[in-house]
Amino acid sequence: MVKTLFRQIKQYKKVSILTPIFTALEVVMEVAIPFVIAYIIDDGISAGNMGNVYLYGGLMLVIAFLSLLFGALAGKYAAAASSGFACNLREGMYENIQRFSFSNIDKFSTAGLVTRMTTDVTNLQNAYQMVLRIAVRAPVMLICSLAMCFFINAEMSSVFLVAIAVLAVGLIFIMLTTMKIFDQVFRKYDDLNASVQENVSAIRVVKAFVREEHENEKFSKAAQNLYRMFVKAESRLAFNTPLMMLVIYSCMIGLSWLGAHNIVAGTLTEGELTSMFTYVMSVLMSLMMLSMIFVMITMSLASGRRIVEVLEEKPDITNPQNPVMEVESGDIDFNQVNFSYKHGSGEDTLRNIDLHIKSGETIGIIGGTGCGKSSLVSLISRMYDVTKGSVFVGGRDVREYDLEVLRDAVAVVLQKNVLFSGTILDNLRWGKEDATEEECREVCRQACADEFIERFPDGYNTWIEQGGANVSGGQKQRLCIARALLKRPRVLILDDSTSAVDTATDAKIREAFAQKIPGTTKLIIAQRISSVQGADRILVLNNGYVNGFGTHEELLETNEIYRDIYETQTQGGGDFDQPGGAAEGGAE
Repeated sequence: MVKTLFRQIKQYKKVSILTPIFTALEVVMEVAIPFVIAYIIDDGISAGNMGNVYLYGGLMLVIAFLSLLFGALAGKYAAAASSGFACNLREGMYENIQRFSFSNIDKFSTAGLVTRMTTDVTNLQNAYQMVLRIAVRAPVMLICSLAMCFFINAEMSSVFLVAIAVLAVGLIFIMLTTMKIFDQVFRKYDDLNASVQENVSAIRVVKAFVREEHENEKFSKAAQNLYRMFVKAESRLAFNTPLMMLVIYSCMIGLSWLGAHNIVAGTLTEGELTSMFTYVMSVLMSLMMLSMIFVMITMSLASGRRIVEVLEEKPDITNPQNPVMEVESGDIDFNQVNFSYKHGSGEDTLRNIDLHIKSGETIGIIGGTGCGKSSLVSLISRMYDVTKGSVFVGGRDVREYDLEVLRDAVAVVLQKNVLFSGTILDNLRWGKEDATEEECREVCRQACADEFIERFPDGYNTWIEQGGANVSGGQKQRLCIARALLKRPRVLILDDSTSAVDTATDAKIREAFAQKIPGTTKLIIAQRISSVQGADRILVLNNGYVNGFGTHEELLETNEIYRDIYETQTQGGGDFDQPGGAAEGGAE
């Protein structure tokens, strides 16, 4: 874990090295000051020699100035190193997440990833800054102060050894008992963030069903769970301060008693005793800082493990060694494909899929919820890998292609349409970064999006709120289709992406596809028969198997499931999952 985290220091190694160096120099200067004070008292004030008072006083000012300078530089470099470390951690996690396949993403909740990139990284940032400064300062201060104490009087300094042993045992016990609790605390953070994210993203539904009180109770429960875990952890950490106070006052009493005896016996001077007391406080403050480090490290270890889980997660899908860099055509072949979301375990979602689609064909895909429609098309762009068999695009196995090349050639409009905050043009240019405004207008005409865009006061410069909150479902779908068309793909996949538009607009879009992109292979997943009956061929899926594959007329004659759907929808307006009901384009 430590090795993985330290790799993220990268360009901040220099400042990470300079920080402890200047911290050590700062401590050395601080430790020298009490030693000089002893000379001021013994050789200056007690001896009545003002010259020595001025000499040692000037020396002490120089040392104090150097200590201040070294401390300021250490603070500056520590801030730069810890902030840079946190920045690299966030970038490292984010970059790795971008490489994740869908199966990798399924392992982490969205709320969990957000917590890791915010709360957990902040904990590590604070811990790293503390390690660079206090974890260096405290041991150096402790060692230097102890060395000076033994130099002054070895017998009295033995008090410190007993104090350190007692404190070490106490701190180790506290750390071990709280570490497990903090592991649970950060999992509770995930639950809390999940509650907030779900509520905010679905606030319209919450209000429509008057479920505010229910959501408040759910959030309150998550917050209370987090509260109880923190109280439990902090209650055990609270023993840290009483233990420190016990050690400090015991040392003070022991040194006062021994110091008085040594002064009476003439083996210790007043100046040396004063220095001893100063060093006592330095030693005890070092111990206090070390206890703080233990507390911070205890918390950060839990955060570190969670961050490393993301950093070390290996993408299930990677580029081959010598990838193919061009998709020559839109031919698609499924060769005895089986697929399961959990490879090696669980039931197959798709079974014995054997399909062969020619470039430029329009293929309709229809079936019940959960039958594997979305899973099937996800294999084409290699969002998932097959469990058995192979998928070919353009005459080559998809596992032979460079991932970016393949996915650039396969445009997908998903069930859950996503728009990003920015103008309409910004969103469209996700399909082609350097697209001109005229190219954007053309694909919007093909997707029948131009008719509503031109009604907006700002037209194509209209601002889209996060998630497309200020446009309707149908408008969002058409913008997403236009964005996909801008890629000029070899294969275009519409995963139930016209469910929110009326049938007339749906027909216009399909007509535009036939006229404008005849060479593109088009796969249209739909619940409405009307959306697919004009396709070259139609695929009927049922429980992960191919139940039928042919033209509309052929399936009406030979496929009972397709015929039943057609009759119920033409007679009563239902869809695959709701015969006789209103068509609504269900999601898988």
